[in-house]
Amino acid sequence: MGESIAEATIIRWLKNEGERVEKDEPIVEIATDKVDSEIPSTEAGILVKQLYKDGDVVKVGEPVAMINTEGGASAVAPAPVAAPSVPAAVETPVAVEAAVSAIENQIQAAQAAPEPLNNADGSRFYSPLVLNIARTEGVSMSELETVPGTGKEGRVTKSDILAYVSNRGNATQTAAAVPATAPAVTAAPAAPVAAAPAPAKVEVKTSVSLNPGDEVIEMDRVRKLIADHMVMSKHTSPHVTSFVEADVTNLVNWRNRVKDSFKKREGENITFTPIFIEAVAKAIKDFPMINVSVDGSSIIKRKNINVGMAVAQQNGNLIVPVIKNADTMNLLGLTRAVNELANRARIGKLTPDEIQGGTYTLTNVGSFGNVLGTPVINQPQVAIMAVGAIRKKPAVLETEYGDVIAIRHMMYLSHSYDHRVVDGALGGMFVRRVADYLEQWDVNREI
Repeated sequence: MGESIAEATIIRWLKNEGERVEKDEPIVEIATDKVDSEIPSTEAGILVKQLYKDGDVVKVGEPVAMINTEGGASAVAPAPVAAPSVPAAVETPVAVEAAVSAIENQIQAAQAAPEPLNNADGSRFYSPLVLNIARTEGVSMSELETVPGTGKEGRVTKSDILAYVSNRGNATQTAAAVPATAPAVTAAPAAPVAAAPAPAKVEVKTSVSLNPGDEVIEMDRVRKLIADHMVMSKHTSPHVTSFVEADVTNLVNWRNRVKDSFKKREGENITFTPIFIEAVAKAIKDFPMINVSVDGSSIIKRKNINVGMAVAQQNGNLIVPVIKNADTMNLLGLTRAVNELANRARIGKLTPDEIQGGTYTLTNVGSFGNVLGTPVINQPQVAIMAVGAIRKKPAVLETEYGDVIAIRHMMYLSHSYDHRVVDGALGGMFVRRVADYLEQWDVNREI
């Protein structure tokens, strides 16, 4: 699912229990973040049991089904008396039930060995590394549940468990240093004070009055994710937006000149998006402190330049596929990557890993006819740029014969950034540098 993905949600099963599946045939559809994926079977055989139901959240690496492969039943359920052979094409309910029982017995036998740490009923996910450290240090599961986590959704990280183990040792030594004969201290009776009532949990529910004819539409899963992510971003980062107007006449004329020959030679269109991404990648190399994330009071400076591009899907939702290492691609490579990702994003065929790992985001509000916008930062990034529609406008040009007014292709660039770590000088210089790369376009460039 990708290195940064820890769990997925079962959307629906494509195969029922008792059905035959072929190797690499999709058996279940899952959802991770905003991407739905079909998971293929790793083996051919009979799907004898589904271990999770629709809507269940499953940790990455957990088994989701049991498949009885050809000859699998005899491998897991040894029989002293040879049973009559049954043609492979004939699958009876009894055979399926026997296969389920045999495989379950095998799993139970494998799990019979004592395991110090079992989080089957735990309230949060622990990585194998954290569990291994806890097991080595003698930390029980009940004790591990009390360790405060600083990871996503309160998960315990490697640093958390190591810090806990270190403090645990210090606490033990401190307790041992207290003399056993120390007199017990009893608090003197104080004046009666009314006990403070425990704070009641108040459920805040927004109530919107409905008028005749109003329609209530429940958000789908992806829209809820987008809503939560946008609210979280605004709560996390103090947003500041800088604007620059760019004269892209040379760029527009160049694209008009090469687009037909490019289409004929490469079989696909060259749009403005890969050109914008190239300019952004160049500017990030000039101002690397835009390519960062914030972790508490620390700034994480990213090595790779992974540019995400916001794409509107057919259902109206927004998704951001990521072009990894955009600074290492030429314009032809960027064009192919942009077209492929955009096409698959619109029809919901992206893989989970293709929307992970972005370090900067570009959104093209001009594709909807908007001249500018104030985009919301895609956390945990610290900046995002919106490019507006390219419009013909009268502009003042300085020439050797004096100033003149000419019709030029102009556009606005909007740069929103996290004012915790990006000041106005850096944010303003960055968007100005992107505009400079677009304005100084070489009209004789070959692609």
